[in-house]
Amino acid sequence: MASGATELQDEREPDPFSASGAPPEDEHAFFGHPRGLATLFMTELWERFSYYGMRSLLVLFLTVPTAEGGIGLDSVTAASVFSVYSSMICMLAILGGWLSDRVWGARRAVLVGALVIMGGHFTLAVPLGATFWPGLGLIAVGTGLLKPNVSAIVGQLYRADDPRRDGGFTVFYLAINSGAFLAPLAIGTVGQRVGWHLGFSLAGVGMGLGVLQYVLGRRHLGRAGELPGRPAGPEVRRRMLRSAALWAVAATLLLTADVLLGRFSVHEMVDVLGLAGTALPFWYFTRLRRDRELSVPERTRMSGFLWFFVASAVFWMIYDQSGSTLNLFAKESTELSLLGVRFPSSWFNSVNPLFIILLAPLFAWLWQWLQRRGRNPSTPVKFGVALLLIGASFGVMGLAELAASGGTRVSPLWLVGVYFVQTVAELFLSPVGLSLTTKLAPAKYTSQMLGLWFLSMATGDAVAGWTTQLRNVISPMAYFYLQGALAVACGAAFLLAAGRIRRLMGTVR
Repeated sequence: MASGATELQDEREPDPFSASGAPPEDEHAFFGHPRGLATLFMTELWERFSYYGMRSLLVLFLTVPTAEGGIGLDSVTAASVFSVYSSMICMLAILGGWLSDRVWGARRAVLVGALVIMGGHFTLAVPLGATFWPGLGLIAVGTGLLKPNVSAIVGQLYRADDPRRDGGFTVFYLAINSGAFLAPLAIGTVGQRVGWHLGFSLAGVGMGLGVLQYVLGRRHLGRAGELPGRPAGPEVRRRMLRSAALWAVAATLLLTADVLLGRFSVHEMVDVLGLAGTALPFWYFTRLRRDRELSVPERTRMSGFLWFFVASAVFWMIYDQSGSTLNLFAKESTELSLLGVRFPSSWFNSVNPLFIILLAPLFAWLWQWLQRRGRNPSTPVKFGVALLLIGASFGVMGLAELAASGGTRVSPLWLVGVYFVQTVAELFLSPVGLSLTTKLAPAKYTSQMLGLWFLSMATGDAVAGWTTQLRNVISPMAYFYLQGALAVACGAAFLLAAGRIRRLMGTVR
């Protein structure tokens, strides 16, 4: 039998880095990290540029009257659609993870996903109402393929016990937020001040640059993500294809019948996708955990993962409303000028990623400094603090709504303050959660577990699709206070259960 250390490494994740044949100098070629991280950094930057640019315009475009070329939804319905669309993107990450683990490998899934995303943005750029929803669908499918797998490749650039691993994910997180920062400034400005569809086309150009970067830089990845973790045999592939076809046909027939009977509505779609976003993750988690090939330590770590999944869902339920509820608050209730400079409301979407860029290096240094002194907070404690902070941010939003009562436009510093608190909360949870998932995941389910991690966002967004509709029956202040109090209560419970969660994590920290 292998030694204990080797056995634990094999249970958690294979070590493709050691098998890649990468020359030693590549190990520290990118600011002390593998050269392949630079390729993934730029690919993710441009993908996030395209996505967050579209995202900064989406809820605004949904509320533009049809006579002016928009979709013509009311603000509450538009916010609900935004939330369930975000949920659908995360749900499709499971499909992307399965195709990577069983069929293509992560590298091919990333390439196919990037090409589909690019096609979706250019479809949105066509100024026809009939192309809008198919364009969104293509972006959702492509993102589901790319997002979990590009993160999986990052994890495979490092040995399981490499101390640079968390730092590598923090650097990667900077790529995400660099793209997210630039996108509203460029795409948001073009979309709001020149033309909506021209803004969507600019997002397509950004994704095209990402594809080019990925193709040219793939040679630096070694063998990371090259092969599926657990290749499916021909019979498994045929069975999955038949199952997918049956589900697609059933969904098409139900949707067609709904339309012909005159019962189809946006609200019905919100409810259906919201239900899927809450039920699918727990069904999928149960299915993975019941795999008889998993060892006892792997099952125990997956039980620990469930705690982090629930905490993450509560977090994203609030956080992802920055693109919907807070975006509409910026447009309708906030002064769009500062120090005499006027700007589009979509620019507020750049505030959070700017704070991430400024604060992420500080947090990366802080965690290492605390680690050297044996005082680094455990992952459960970090998650608990994140929930307390995200709840506090909606407490501040309740005060902002109070200040905006009576049609008053409030200072943009209100939203800046909210985004600052949310950024600090995000740095306690999101990059830590990505790294943690790759450590807790069984070796053969690395990509699918990352897909499951993104499904926690799907669950949070799905619940937000329902809670957003509370704005029709309660005051805006009560809306923010209620959700903020829920997050604070969950944060306190998580801190109290930190010891039990650490035991379920085993040797992972």
